[in-house]
Amino acid sequence: MMTARAMMMAFGFAISIFASGMAQAASFDCDAKELKPDEKAICDNRALNDADVKMVTTFELLSGLLAMGSRGTLQDEQTAWLKKRQECGADAACIKAAYDERLKQLGETYKNINRPL
Repeated sequence: MMTARAMMMAFGFAISIFASGMAQAASFDCDAKELKPDEKAICDNRALNDADVKMVTTFELLSGLLAMGSRGTLQDEQTAWLKKRQECGADAACIKAAYDERLKQLGETYKNINRPL
């Protein structure tokens, strides 16, 4: 099991990758022939693209830190969130609000992880 310090370092590293600009592509193929309207909007908007990368990086980090049962719950929540984001269509403000909400939820999940003393 990771120590609290190791988890914080891993989380900080993941966020620093995002902040440094190394992660510049959406979490899906922007060159795909059949993009959904929300995906096209994300590919066409750098701020949305960056929010997507930050969300996916955070989600993947949490997936690695959580126990199996919690991981399943996290995946179910992510699937529900993706459906909600798709409902935004190409509305950039709606998509941004969806990312802001999801990142807040993921941050709360991270804060609530049971850490060793």
